[in-house]
Amino acid sequence: MNAHDLGYTKLFSHARMIQDLLVGFVHEEWVAGLDFSTLEKVNTVFVTDDFRKRIDDLVWKIRWQGTDRWLFIYAILEPQSTVDDIMAVRHTLYAMLLYQDLRQSGMIPKYKKLPPIIPIVLYNGNSRWTASMDIADLIEESPPGLEAYRPHMRYLLVDEHRFQEGDLNAMQNVVAALFRLEKSRQIADVRQVIQELASWLNGPEQQELRRAFANWVSRILLPRLSKKKNAALDAIPEMNNLEEVHTMLAETAERWTREWRQEGRQEEAATMLLRQMRRKFGQVPDEIIEKVNSANLEQIELWGDNFVFADSLDDVFVS
Repeated sequence: MNAHDLGYTKLFSHARMIQDLLVGFVHEEWVAGLDFSTLEKVNTVFVTDDFRKRIDDLVWKIRWQGTDRWLFIYAILEPQSTVDDIMAVRHTLYAMLLYQDLRQSGMIPKYKKLPPIIPIVLYNGNSRWTASMDIADLIEESPPGLEAYRPHMRYLLVDEHRFQEGDLNAMQNVVAALFRLEKSRQIADVRQVIQELASWLNGPEQQELRRAFANWVSRILLPRLSKKKNAALDAIPEMNNLEEVHTMLAETAERWTREWRQEGRQEEAATMLLRQMRRKFGQVPDEIIEKVNSANLEQIELWGDNFVFADSLDDVFVS
């Protein structure tokens, strides 16, 4: 599991994330019948070794309102960034293993029927999800009389890119905030979301979730954004609160702006010097082009001064 996936796992180990995922992104009538005050993470001691490798800490149970009946929720929160054509097989396998463990552990006694399980896939890939969502669709049609033996089990898909930015912005929902952060291209956008999260998660019971968001932004999101922007990024200390992240983002935005301006001046100066050398001396060798393009602004300006009185390319690069 890579750092990005581990960050998602830590975020969704909080009940508020599961509640907002279901309420905000699962528009099915059964969600209204859930008692979210009973959300409880299933202790992984009840999960087999093979099963734990896949969905450790991602199994939750919740009661139906006014009853003692439970619904179990588990999720593949890799998050899935490419389409897996046999996702339905994987989820069916995990569900069957979970049923087995619930019975063997005694969580569901022998005299009771097994509870419903809702499998969820979080997908953040750019291409449209095309995999079959029911295992039955992966099995070829049976001859007459064998259809009864064809298994059926669906999973629930939450595709981040199906949700428009305007719709996400209008939601006071921490999962929507996570999706907005994933879509962010500017530091200012990230700061806006962080400010909103700090306001929504201001209770002491949300301290650990605030910490998880702060760590995810500083350890995962910001380095990824800096890479996209081709910006230098010093090592970031682990941050434990959103206010600290908000301050750091302001400082980072200011530094990146200075770097981009400096980089723009360097590129402009290199282009100008190479153009002048071609006009005066003709073709410029590739190694000199690379030397000029990789030099800093101060060095290029020095070569530019040399160029005024140079009789050859070698004269330009005299120290």
